[in-house]
Amino acid sequence: MIRNITASAILASTALFADVAFADGRPPTTEETTAVTAALTKAGFTKWGKVKFDDGKWEVDNAVGADGKTYDVDLSATDMSVIKQEIDND
Repeated sequence: MIRNITASAILASTALFADVAFADGRPPTTEETTAVTAALTKAGFTKWGKVKFDDGKWEVDNAVGADGKTYDVDLSATDMSVIKQEIDND
């Protein structure tokens, strides 16, 4: 019984700290930057601003599309496909 309580407490505290540590997202590593760059280029974007991993996906600010418009873009963490593309109203 004590082992079960201890294991549950450890898992709960680990989940709590994981949420706190990545609440504001994180920047990509060098390898991830390469993958994000390739995905955005393939999708037709010519330049972009801040990139961060947040809420299980890559969030890209101020991505300029081939049409010259600026978008906020989300990429899938699993295959780097575009899962959201909205006009940036900032």
